[in-house]
Amino acid sequence: MKRLMLATFLVLFNAIAFAQLEKPVKWQYKAERISKNEAILHLKAVMDGNWHIYSQTISSAPMKTSFTFSPSNDYLLVGKTIEPKPITKYDKVVKMNLSYFEKSVVFKQKIRLKKSTTVVKGKLEFMACNDKSCLPSEEIAFSIPVN
Repeated sequence: MKRLMLATFLVLFNAIAFAQLEKPVKWQYKAERISKNEAILHLKAVMDGNWHIYSQTISSAPMKTSFTFSPSNDYLLVGKTIEPKPITKYDKVVKMNLSYFEKSVVFKQKIRLKKSTTVVKGKLEFMACNDKSCLPSEEIAFSIPVN
């Protein structure tokens, strides 16, 4: 009985430890005021080791990074979310060029403020891959105070 309990504990412990390791991308958010009624939102992804995330511009929907901002009377989006120039390489598995980011990347979204302070809410979706595998796409809600 003790061996069965120990084996069950070890299996559960390994499952929990493995699940924690499968979060190779951490997100950070901040707002930068550029004038009295404008700000730039910074959505930064930091990837562990050899993990990467994909550009917003690739055509494969489950793989590309996307941002959805909740409608609000406090602000207006100005243009699209911008990103730096990605790494682009041909992928033999999917037989197409894929654009992605390694180590870290900052996506930026300009907003025009209708109120002096607000909180910008939304969600982002991305897929993390390394040279051996990909994790299922993940959706994360965010909330960015603009003071």
